[in-house]
Amino acid sequence: MKNWVLASFNPDKVKEILALMPDGFSIQLLGSFPNAIEPVENGLTLEENAEIKSLYASQLTGLPALADDTGLSVDALGGSPGVFSARYAGEPSNSKANIRKLLDALDIHENRKAHFETVICLTGIPTGTVFLKGKLHGSIAREPIGAGGFGYDPIFIPEGSSRSLAEYSKEEKNSISHRGLAIRAFLQWLKQNAIN
Repeated sequence: MKNWVLASFNPDKVKEILALMPDGFSIQLLGSFPNAIEPVENGLTLEENAEIKSLYASQLTGLPALADDTGLSVDALGGSPGVFSARYAGEPSNSKANIRKLLDALDIHENRKAHFETVICLTGIPTGTVFLKGKLHGSIAREPIGAGGFGYDPIFIPEGSSRSLAEYSKEEKNSISHRGLAIRAFLQWLKQNAIN
């Protein structure tokens, strides 16, 4: 089981995940398969959305599939935007509009604590469906800072840092990020299940 399919059409996400994969590990993008489409993510949790994507990719390709879903939860907003993070400001997904809506919603709040969470779902494997998670705690800046990263990175300051994720190098971000932690949990799972 060295050959997997990654159920994502997001090129930024793909780059982050591939950068963490070991040598000899083959992962094909869902978009490289004929007739592949983006499944409708109508789940109410990160787990449900990750499973929807993973099951679709596995059934379409016949390969074991890896899919992730990520959300930003802000304490003062009752955990919003959460599972709706990517389309917080509406369709189509627009990072700048999402950031502006979030900053406007937080304008009257002093509490700016937040966390990113990534849930990975593995399907098409002998052990049955597996969920793995990674979480990064931090706070929301008052304005976007930095030119790197994507999504909410310019306004997310990791706990213990004075920089936004958009000011981190790719290597720095991968070493602490929610997605990096979830991918490392995946690599550990591969090792424990001797699927490498």
